[in-house]
Amino acid sequence: MTNPALAPKRAERLLSLDVLRGVTIAFMIMVNNNGGAGSWGFMNHAAWNGLTPTDLVFPTFLFVVGASIVFAFDARLRRGATRIELTLHTLRRGAVLFLLGIVVNGFPAFELEHLRIYGVLQRIAVCYVAVGLFYLWDRRVWTKVAVAAVALAGYWALLRWVPIPGAGMPGRDIAFLDPDLNLTAWIDRHVMPYHLYEDWTTHNLRDPEGLLSDLPAVGTALLGLLTGLWLRGDKTKYVKSLGMAAGSLACLASGYLWSVWFPLNKKMWTSSYVLVAAGWSLAAFAAAYWAIEQKGWGKERGRRWIWPWLVFGSNAIVAYLISELLPGVVGLLRFRAGGRRTDALAWLFNHAFARVPDRGWGTFGFSVTFLAICFVPVWILYRKKIFVKV
Repeated sequence: MTNPALAPKRAERLLSLDVLRGVTIAFMIMVNNNGGAGSWGFMNHAAWNGLTPTDLVFPTFLFVVGASIVFAFDARLRRGATRIELTLHTLRRGAVLFLLGIVVNGFPAFELEHLRIYGVLQRIAVCYVAVGLFYLWDRRVWTKVAVAAVALAGYWALLRWVPIPGAGMPGRDIAFLDPDLNLTAWIDRHVMPYHLYEDWTTHNLRDPEGLLSDLPAVGTALLGLLTGLWLRGDKTKYVKSLGMAAGSLACLASGYLWSVWFPLNKKMWTSSYVLVAAGWSLAAFAAAYWAIEQKGWGKERGRRWIWPWLVFGSNAIVAYLISELLPGVVGLLRFRAGGRRTDALAWLFNHAFARVPDRGWGTFGFSVTFLAICFVPVWILYRKKIFVKV
């Protein structure tokens, strides 16, 4: 017989977490389909060192994945699932996410010789499995803090003090965080040659979701997990909001300070970047929690303000898959217009948004329109109460 004192607490649905997930995936879809050249700077990633709002999208999603693990796993345990069953479920889900990521990378041509293996869904899968199993088999808070600290400090030590074969010591023989001569890129070129994000015809190959940078990415998910544990506690909502705000300030201060020696870099997923991104994620989460959970924006009339984000947040992976596969599907349905072959999205851009006098507004209009197209299928799923658990 189960001891009631040891039973998991009653599952609590946090609308603010769903909203944050929805806002994040919506912005991710927009920046991945930003209309190309001429789009505003904040709709693009930093070229190398530095930070733009776009650089905060992916780590915020990983942060949400970490926080969601607490509520999802506790709910399943309360319904009677065993840790072995949850372990197998986590491994299966991680494998499906990883395979879906490869499908996204290859669609529609699937050129196996140069098929990219790493990717966004693959990183989500790695972090979900690693952090999920860690939480499932070890509920202690201090171990999560310790592993996150070791991951971030260890990544810095590896990049700073491990010589690059044939190049030398970073910071002495070569520039620290050189775009091509760094440990992360060197490992990826040797583990996955010709299967990376960069053009395989160049010799300067690298991948923003490479193997070694999974280490600090796990740190991002762990910070989300720690936030979920904080919110699962017995403190008042007011105290929980204050705690997240304080955590945000601590992460931002420490991250920006560390960036003096270890620059913010999304493509390298540097440890300072992890802390700064987590700080902004916490700030957004604290604001959403305050408005929705404390002030009741998720009830009755206030719910209409968060409804679009709930739609996206309820089927976030589906929305992402649609946004990634849609251009490939449309590209297969080409037709002739104006004497040349084109597709529906290209035709729409060239005949509507490219004619907007201000290029920034034109590209932004295209990204909003693309987002609206992706919204339709997930809205239909939401209305039918179909929530796809990948």
